Amino acid sequence: MTSKTKPRAACLIGWPAAHSRSPLIHHYWLRKLGIEGGYIIEAIPPEGFAEFVSRLSAHGFVGANVTLPHKERALALTTPDTRARAVGAANTLWYDGAELRSTNTDIEGFIGNLDASAGGWDSIEEALVLGAGGSSRAVLFGLIERGIKRVHLANRTMERAQALADQFGAVVQPIEWDAVGDVLPRAGLLVNTTSLGMHGQPALDVDLNLLPAQAIVADLVYVPLETALLKAARARGLKTADGLGMLLHQAVRGFELWFGQRPEVTPELRALVEADLRGA
Repeated sequence: MTSKTKPRAACLIGWPAAHSRSPLIHHYWLRKLGIEGGYIIEAIPPEGFAEFVSRLSAHGFVGANVTLPHKERALALTTPDTRARAVGAANTLWYDGAELRSTNTDIEGFIGNLDASAGGWDSIEEALVLGAGGSSRAVLFGLIERGIKRVHLANRTMERAQALADQFGAVVQPIEWDAVGDVLPRAGLLVNTTSLGMHGQPALDVDLNLLPAQAIVADLVYVPLETALLKAARARGLKTADGLGMLLHQAVRGFELWFGQRPEVTPELRALVEADLRGA
């Protein structure tokens, strides 16, 4: 008599985490690929995070996603790869034997979404990135890895932009926020990593008419689905990459690490998550 193997399961660890779309995404892929497995939300307060992660497998999980406010702590409690160290935060955990390893898939999410939305984008010479937070680190890593020669980085506080330039090297050129208009005519890619334009936040005031005719505009915000920035870019006929696309693409590697098959980001999946966001 053979014992039935328990289905593999992963989780999302956050505080709070109730409104994440990750379960919807991973359950869709499990169904599509015919994999018996699970993905649930674990709401873990900061004081309980270290204990939970140290016994992740004992809790029945082969890995996890990590969201706010635990991403930096996850880096310290695991064996991070180059990407997680560069971003300064881990969002995906998995076991390599008995060792709990970590990465940051925001980089793959951003780059995978650009590849899908604006193929050939990496032939550009110069990019302009707005914002110098954690998301910006992932974007900078991805752009440099793909060979972009110069990335102008604008932030409200110059010190934060300079700190990232010091970390990532000469490719990253920090500029004052007021100098954005001077750089736009040379930017083949504009990326918004700030919360400006998000529901409940101030608008992002950038004159897209200054961009070259073949420029690409990416916005990491996905609530609303179409930000004012993306709407203006599409009105000009520019290629765009939105925040929802990044969210979907960043989930791919974690699923592959936990369940052993690489899933695809399909129009059907996007429509499913879009409908969920609109109903929220």
